Amino acid sequence: MNIDSIENGYVIDHIPSGKGMKVYEILNLSSLSCQVAIITNAKSKKNEVKDIVKINSLIDLDLDVIAFIAPNATVNVIKDSIRVEKRKLTLPQKLKNVVKCRNPRCICNNEDIDHIFTLVDEKGTYRCLYCETKAK
Repeated sequence: MNIDSIENGYVIDHIPSGKGMKVYEILNLSSLSCQVAIITNAKSKKNEVKDIVKINSLIDLDLDVIAFIAPNATVNVIKDSIRVEKRKLTLPQKLKNVVKCRNPRCICNNEDIDHIFTLVDEKGTYRCLYCETKAK
């Protein structure tokens, strides 16, 4: 398998195996006109396998969304084919319109308001601001 190196962009590394496509979808990477590579089940020293997403463009990335899906992921910033920064992610205190509340009777599903979830513990549990339903 041959995947070109990134000239200017990002390498999102240490995504748990099976979550690479979720990162791709939630960041809406299909709408980009640049090269995007999703590597699944790559060998990992920390875990047995991992997913990797490579984006060959310096776009605005929502690091909070990535942290929600893969809290232990790292984001490598590449400029002129050299890694210039390695960002470790932290769980955001609040998520706005990232996930939808599963409770059909919640006000956010019946009114035109934002779906807001707040972090309630250090394990990464998020609950709806309005009805306390746990995010999946």
